[in-house]
Amino acid sequence: MIRYLTAGESHGPELTGIVEGVPAGLEVLADEISIHLVRRQQGYGRGGRMAFEKDIVSITSGVRHGLSMGSPITMKLANRAWEKDAANWPVTMAIEPVNTEVEKITLPRPGHADLVGDQKYKFGDIRPVIERSSARETAMRVACCGVARQLLKACGIEIGGHVIQIGENGYDSWEAIRSEADALISGGAESLYKAADESEVRCLNADLTKKMVDEIKVRRKEGSSLGGIYEIVVTGLPAGLGSYVHWDRKLDGLIAQAIMSTQAMKGVQIGLGFEAGKRDGQRVHDAITPGDTNQPYNRATNRAGGLEGGVTTGQPLIIQGVMKPIPTMLNPIDTVDIVSGEVTKTRYERSDVCALPRAVVVAESVVAPILANALLERFGGDSMQDLISRVNASK
Repeated sequence: MIRYLTAGESHGPELTGIVEGVPAGLEVLADEISIHLVRRQQGYGRGGRMAFEKDIVSITSGVRHGLSMGSPITMKLANRAWEKDAANWPVTMAIEPVNTEVEKITLPRPGHADLVGDQKYKFGDIRPVIERSSARETAMRVACCGVARQLLKACGIEIGGHVIQIGENGYDSWEAIRSEADALISGGAESLYKAADESEVRCLNADLTKKMVDEIKVRRKEGSSLGGIYEIVVTGLPAGLGSYVHWDRKLDGLIAQAIMSTQAMKGVQIGLGFEAGKRDGQRVHDAITPGDTNQPYNRATNRAGGLEGGVTTGQPLIIQGVMKPIPTMLNPIDTVDIVSGEVTKTRYERSDVCALPRAVVVAESVVAPILANALLERFGGDSMQDLISRVNASK
């Protein structure tokens, strides 16, 4: 089973990742992983750091001649901020003790991990919390999950995402989203993300794109920030992944954990999600219809979002996630100094106005290991040759 770990700080020299449990013989190419690292850095509303961070992953073990060896895969990503401000960060984030006095950060930002992190670890300085809890960590998460994403694609499974709401602007119904998104996924979900990437905010609808951009401009001028809602679609999943027999094997629960473990996420839903609580059963459940020799059953609709009872139905998996506004804002709000106890205003750390278009790529990525493990749990295989043959035999 695939498991990954990330290490490193936002302004340290580099981020490190380890991915274990990958079958032997998977094509693992740094250039393929870097495609999604570049996507993660794009989108209207991004902050200044994205202008100079150029994430290019280096694979340092576990891959030979472009193929996985079945052993742990290690990767690293350099932090350009370390190099760009060489007079500051190598001292501020030095591994060894330093003789010079380093500024302590004592003003926690509401909505961030600053205060609770210091309360938990007793630093008396928020800098260590800022460094590890930063969304910069998601760069390595995208890289690690990119390996699982390549495994899924080798088995005919694709992932794509798009933005459906930013602030007050978004689609007015589930059906409106489906009318635009579903037309793009017949050839695989990657068509969805490629179409969305044509928009500054990764929204498929041109009119909504303009409204979203305009609202970001307003919030930037106000010194505030914006969140929103995105949708992830996965195509090519066979029926029967996951299980209903134990709470910790239900695929929707595992997906929810992956989404909610990502910085700034405050909610997740599958299919209709919360909308299902507003409708009667006739407008929620999907009628079962006859299929064909490859798939004996089908569904008239896909309001369940590809999961029933924690198990895949064979239809596209549809996940929606909610991201809160970034807590770092130019227009400060009240906080309390953790040393003096004085009520004051928050300090500003360089950040996005709206990170949602970039968060879509992270959300696409973090569901990949969950789905890859569900695939491995059902079909097994120490090599990609075994896995692919078993997946194909089940179709």
